[in-house]
Amino acid sequence: MSKRIMVVDDSRIVQLQLQKILSDTDYQVVACCQNGEDALEMYDKITPDLVTMDILMPGMDGLETARLLLQAHPDARVLMVSSLAYDDTINEANDIGAKGFVYKPFDRDQILQSMQKAFADA
Repeated sequence: MSKRIMVVDDSRIVQLQLQKILSDTDYQVVACCQNGEDALEMYDKITPDLVTMDILMPGMDGLETARLLLQAHPDARVLMVSSLAYDDTINEANDIGAKGFVYKPFDRDQILQSMQKAFADA
C-alpha cells in the first residue's frame, strides 16, 4: 500500500514537482496546501502518512505549522522542505520534531531518501 503524502508549499511549481517525482513510487500525494492554516485543517480530514512542509509561506510559517501539528498529533511525520537552510532553522525544525530537512532546490534522490529515512525513524 502506498504512503499518503500531504504537500504544504505556497509554490504551485514545488507541488507539481513533488507530484511528478512521487508519481511512480510507493508514495502518493493525496493533498496540497498553500499555507499553514489550510494544512492544519486538511491534516485532520485526511491524516496523511507524511507531510512535506515549506517554511516561508504567507500567514503562518512552516515552523509554527509543524509545531502546532505535532502538538495536536505527536505521531505525525513532518519533513521540512525549504530554501531557508540555516543552522538555527534546521535546529528549530529538529527541536519541534521534524523527521528531516530537504534543501531547495531538491532532486528526486534527495526527496526519496529523506522520505525513506522519515519512515525508518518511526
